[in-house]
Amino acid sequence: MINEFSRTELLIGAEKLHILRKSTVMVLGVGGVGSHCIEALARCGVGRLVLVDNDTVSLTNINRQSIAAHSTIGRFKTEVMRERIKDICPETEVVTCETFVLPDNVEELFAQRPDYVIDAIDTVTAKLAVVEKALEYGIPVISSMGTGNKLHAELFEIADISRTSVCPLCKVMRRELRARGIRHLKVLYSKEKPVDISARASEEDKGSRRSLPGSISFVPPVAGLLIAGEAVRDIMAGSAAKGTYPCENEAEGTDPRQRGEERNGFI
Repeated sequence: MINEFSRTELLIGAEKLHILRKSTVMVLGVGGVGSHCIEALARCGVGRLVLVDNDTVSLTNINRQSIAAHSTIGRFKTEVMRERIKDICPETEVVTCETFVLPDNVEELFAQRPDYVIDAIDTVTAKLAVVEKALEYGIPVISSMGTGNKLHAELFEIADISRTSVCPLCKVMRRELRARGIRHLKVLYSKEKPVDISARASEEDKGSRRSLPGSISFVPPVAGLLIAGEAVRDIMAGSAAKGTYPCENEAEGTDPRQRGEERNGFI
């Protein structure tokens, strides 16, 4: 029978489509990266999506976020995203959490029991808390690094954070992860040197406690689509459901799961 996912089923087959329909993906951040990632996941047939973001749509989101339009300004991003998904696939279950991700509430978020976690937030302390909790529960996670101040989306790649370079956020994350005894993390990043925008402060910067990055319509969306693709392939391969995590301590020949230390994806 013809349905929203008929063409997808032609490509991946009924069995893998069924796996996607039974999967739960939690996406933290419904911005330029997260909104496009979420939409791609919905269009792939992921059956349950947990969306976490406490922000509302603003005028300056319109240049890059799929949920941003003049008609949605002032509304919760999660709410607009839920409506968009309902229009794409009414059967997809969407859980929304209008909350700012903090180390103190990460445990509560993971109570949604995701099979896969996508970090598309920009606060380092929150990113680290998410990674640590995913490691604790043995849930695969992929983390988006910096997409601001960039013009070349073709330079994005998915890699282990230990093999990244150039990206300032990757440098901070590598240092902080090492301090926590975490050596590996699957990330999306770019080797493109960020554009220097220091001489071009905006009106928005005047009311902000930090320097706001520049952005453009075709960069964050590409990052979101690449992350969605990686997550879907991982889920179809069974790593999310079966817990097929690599051995960290090869020198000792000990799988971390045998020590009671669940590892996810590249962690």
